[in-house]
Amino acid sequence: MRRSRSSAGDRLASLKDLALPVVQSALAAAIAWVFALEVIGHEAPFFAPVSAVVAIGATLGQRGRRSIELVVGVSVGIAVADLLIAGIGTGAWQLALVVTLATIAAILVGGGELLRVQAAVSAVLVATLQPPTDGIDFTRSIDALVGGSAALLVAWLLPAKPLARVQRAAERAIPELAATIDDIASAIRSRDKSDADAALDRARGLDEMASSLGEEVQVGFEMSRMSPRPRSSREPLITYSEAASQLDLAVRNVRVMARGLTRALSLDDPVPDQLADALDDLSASVRCLGEALEEKEGAADEARAAAVRAAGRATLVLEETGNLSVSVLVGQVRSTAADLLRGLGLDRESAQGVVREAAESLRA
Repeated sequence: MRRSRSSAGDRLASLKDLALPVVQSALAAAIAWVFALEVIGHEAPFFAPVSAVVAIGATLGQRGRRSIELVVGVSVGIAVADLLIAGIGTGAWQLALVVTLATIAAILVGGGELLRVQAAVSAVLVATLQPPTDGIDFTRSIDALVGGSAALLVAWLLPAKPLARVQRAAERAIPELAATIDDIASAIRSRDKSDADAALDRARGLDEMASSLGEEVQVGFEMSRMSPRPRSSREPLITYSEAASQLDLAVRNVRVMARGLTRALSLDDPVPDQLADALDDLSASVRCLGEALEEKEGAADEARAAAVRAAGRATLVLEETGNLSVSVLVGQVRSTAADLLRGLGLDRESAQGVVREAAESLRA
């Protein structure tokens, strides 16, 4: 049931992320069809709306010049297919040749995987469903160019908000990281191997969310280059980018931490409950980091204080319990605390210095 609710939540989140591209695709397809049919006078301009829909997806997050190259690439692929089919006719080997050359043309204009596939698909449609019958005719290539141009127009009139997708990705990744740390703390207190195994499984699932956050940040930067105010739209993305890189490191440390706990319980090594208290502070720091990214007042200070407490408490545990398993766990707590401090704006040396002095600060 829990997995079902999570899956439904993920689908709703995906719908929010894709709502604007869906609207852009529908509008671009309609504009392309009307323009090719009514203005240019092409009869049944099938390739115009198809190219518009494909171009919306292919140009998401691309720079302006790059977007134009993609649109031209699709049109070139169709033109190549038209020229070849008009000259060599239709058949199996002709189809193979047309697909090959259309794909090569897409590569030469710098197309990615989506463009190469679309160029090949367009060539297949030209060679099979609608082969030219009246000699060389660039009508369909023009329709494709119209569709791509409509996509660029719509993308300019209805620009995506670069920060929105990044924020939603962070809203998924950060609470899940904090909850995973909570699970590890619970497993320490229960000393139940099954609880530790469940925490490890959950920790392994964090990689995808952290990667998604990093990818959304990169797409956000690309989108911001096409924004009417690129500088102002990039500033919050820089903050998220710095935090995302540190969260990725924190995810790795938490995964190692969860694995270390399963080993400790398997060996029946003593792991004090005080280490779970340190993890409580660590998860609180993660949650406050998320609030700080949302610019909640005082959240950054709370996140720093919680990270320092986590590092200090973990260090005190190590001083009292020096077995290897505890050493591994404490090392990961301290590393994660340093990652969070760096995500909050501290440089490497400052973060490491704060972590080293955390125990003394706690004693004081």
